[in-house]
Amino acid sequence: MDYNTQLNKLVLPEYGRHIQRMVEHLRSIPEREKRNEQAKAVIAVMGNLFPYLRDINDFKHKLWDHLFIIADFDLDIDSPYPKPSPVSFEEKPQTVPYTSPDSIKIKHYGRGIQDMVLHVATMTDEEKRKPAVTSLANHMKKAYLNWNKDVVSDDIIYKDIETLSGGKIKLSTDDLRLQVGNYNVSSPTPIGSNGNGSSSGQNRPKHQHQRHRQQKVKVES
Repeated sequence: MDYNTQLNKLVLPEYGRHIQRMVEHLRSIPEREKRNEQAKAVIAVMGNLFPYLRDINDFKHKLWDHLFIIADFDLDIDSPYPKPSPVSFEEKPQTVPYTSPDSIKIKHYGRGIQDMVLHVATMTDEEKRKPAVTSLANHMKKAYLNWNKDVVSDDIIYKDIETLSGGKIKLSTDDLRLQVGNYNVSSPTPIGSNGNGSSSGQNRPKHQHQRHRQQKVKVES
């Protein structure tokens, strides 16, 4: 019995040992016409291994490329697609210019909001700048609440937006009062509450067992 460690290394392990042996046999066929015929049969078997990928664009093209890769690009057949070059697969990918985490001033807002603040800070048209600042401040409030579930005051958002803009955007409660969903950000009490931080209960859905209990009392009375 031959162990995998004693056999040749699988070029593309997802196709398995049998496909690689088929390709090795394909390379040994002397007649070109028969070799082309057998290559199409091997492509059909390779495609049957991944039927859920058949709707992908250029699926057949990828199969033929994989056939040449398994054959170590040493396969003389008539392919319906250009024969791939080993150089195209050996080329190293370009380095991704990752941004340094230190360049993000306030981590829980992320780079996206920081870039938006810098963009709004450069706006000169006051009619467009004012609503942009309002939308941005409310969006920052939502982002803050996603990071910290506790209620946060408007003053913290105003301070953060001033920090991110380098002092170019300055706000106060006299200029703007933020709104997030059904909550007034400057006061944590939900709209429709009784003013002491708890809801009046008129719109609060009752628990299922409470509804059953009330119905039972009505029937007995």
